[in-house]
Amino acid sequence: AEALLQEVNHLLEARRMDQAAWREQEKSLRRQISNISHDLRTPLTSILGYLQLLEDPNLPEEERREYLTIIESRAKALQSLITSFYELSRLEGGEYPLVQEPVNLHASLSGLLAAFYNDFMDKGFDMTVELEEGLPPVLADEGAVLRVFTNLIRNALDHGCGKMEVRLFLEGENVVSLFRNETTDLTDDVPHVFDRFFTSDKMRTGRNTGLGLAIVKALADRMGCRITAALESGCFALRIFWKRVT
Repeated sequence: AEALLQEVNHLLEARRMDQAAWREQEKSLRRQISNISHDLRTPLTSILGYLQLLEDPNLPEEERREYLTIIESRAKALQSLITSFYELSRLEGGEYPLVQEPVNLHASLSGLLAAFYNDFMDKGFDMTVELEEGLPPVLADEGAVLRVFTNLIRNALDHGCGKMEVRLFLEGENVVSLFRNETTDLTDDVPHVFDRFFTSDKMRTGRNTGLGLAIVKALADRMGCRITAALESGCFALRIFWKRVT
């Protein structure tokens, strides 16, 4: 009888834990849906507002061009957001095909940094770039590598300030990419930066959807890379440990 009672208690406890887990998942889903709705609504509201202003027949031509430029910018932001939602859903559903092959990280990263050079200069970054020469190739998907580095660059541009370091070096059996930038956005939030829809923008003004680093983490995981984030003396440091081809 005592054994039966213990078994019943175990079953009840297991059921209670299942119910608690289900409630937490439901709560998380509702929160994510709310965040998605807000993030989509922010640029849409702006677009509709400026379209309404354009209806004024007496609007000066200069202001009309300015409003059209703003509308185009908001529309592109909306397009990027929807693309990110789609990419993340495909990644998490295992529907994002990756082809693992030897990839030259130096070539991929140096090309992107050159493309974003003016963006960093316009925002007044104090850049330090050290990419070791002669690094071995890594096993990765070239398109995913470019997506990862692009997201990390955009994240730094959105949230960084002052000093910015980008390094690529060999460490044991890994090629390590390091992105480290000064930031005022993060305090104790670092453990959550890879969470879906996490944003340090507490008012959710649309400046950051919280999807960029979630996609980085998902792609890194799919390619078998280890990824870490830390706050180091006021700087946000993100390292990816890529598997070198042996």
